[in-house]
Amino acid sequence: MFRSMGCAMALAVATAPAYAQQSDEVRKLQQRVDRLEAQSQLRGQSAFNPEISLILQGTAASLKQDPETYQITGFAPSGGEVGPPRRGFSLAESELVVAGNVDPYFRGQLVAALTPEDEIEVEEAFFQTLALGRGFTLKGGRFLSGIGYQNEIHQHAWDFQDAPLAYNAFLGGRLNDDGVQLKWVAPTSFLLEFGTEAGRGRTFPATDPNKNGAGAWTLFGHVGGDLAGSAWRAGLSYLRVKPQDRAFEDADSLGNATTQSFTGESKLWIADFVVKWRDLKLQGEYFRRDEEGDLAFDDGGAVFGALTDRYKSEQSGWYAQAMYRFLPQWRVAYRYDQLDHGDVSNGIVNNGLGPTAADFPLLMTDHNPTRNTLMVDWSPTEFSRVRLQLAQDKSRAGVTDDQVVLQYILSLGAHGAHKF
Repeated sequence: MFRSMGCAMALAVATAPAYAQQSDEVRKLQQRVDRLEAQSQLRGQSAFNPEISLILQGTAASLKQDPETYQITGFAPSGGEVGPPRRGFSLAESELVVAGNVDPYFRGQLVAALTPEDEIEVEEAFFQTLALGRGFTLKGGRFLSGIGYQNEIHQHAWDFQDAPLAYNAFLGGRLNDDGVQLKWVAPTSFLLEFGTEAGRGRTFPATDPNKNGAGAWTLFGHVGGDLAGSAWRAGLSYLRVKPQDRAFEDADSLGNATTQSFTGESKLWIADFVVKWRDLKLQGEYFRRDEEGDLAFDDGGAVFGALTDRYKSEQSGWYAQAMYRFLPQWRVAYRYDQLDHGDVSNGIVNNGLGPTAADFPLLMTDHNPTRNTLMVDWSPTEFSRVRLQLAQDKSRAGVTDDQVVLQYILSLGAHGAHKF
């Protein structure tokens, strides 16, 4: 009996160190697992933290003509923010950008514009797929359309303080709609992409129709690559809308206020190109718009009252610009804009029974707007830019507006790469 007890005690004494060592290893292993779980949790939490950035902008402007009377003679007012900045010091739109991957399948982005009038406008709020595969991407919500070249670029990334005249006349500055976009990029060594969009048609040249389905349709395609040490891209785009009672104010030959509105079909084609070679960038776009439908005229009973007849117009415009970085932090650029009022057929005038072309001073004109713009900017870092811009604007018939604009652009926080 004592012999058995002694054997048991000897066995316990012998296994105690091994058990203690095993327990210590288990404890260390558990601590390691706990640390890995904590790190994984932190990474998971940070993965859901979106990228946040803020763009601050402002201008100081000296203008020969009153910006409150700005118009592009020969073209129906687009209703967008197409005029020059106000005289003197002015706070421009600031942008709050929140973006990030939702999960392996979706990415989201919000761009909120903080206006100088202390209002908040949603510029973009969309989702974008990450895993459709085979080169397809689906985008939905509110977003800048993929037509043309500059339309999809945010204003703070433009090479000039303002948009080209063609964008102002035909798109109200740019096309920004609610809808869906499907884009396909070919698996090739060069760029080959095609896309289509179905939108609500909430902005010019549409009229935000109250209807089921889409009010605006677009198609676009781009091709690009490298050639002789330069990068290039070219494309074609198409926009089709059917505005209903797209109205604007004008004045007849006697100075009486008139209201005109267009109902019909509007088609817009855009050809674009951009070439980058070392520190030189060349960019240009050509626009052509055809509209056909009915034009309503109403002078409130002052002379003719309310009239309606057929209307058809073929108008075009283009711009070309060159930008050169002559020092690491300094750039200089020149842009030329021109619009062609084209051929306008107004049944109200053609029938000879009422108003004449003089009663449509905005639409029935021989004026072709032009503008020359020169700019130089300094970017001490990738987060700040100060720009001086000089322009001779002949958008208004018989009037030349000499413009001097000093602009600042400051970027705070994370900000993704800009478009090519």
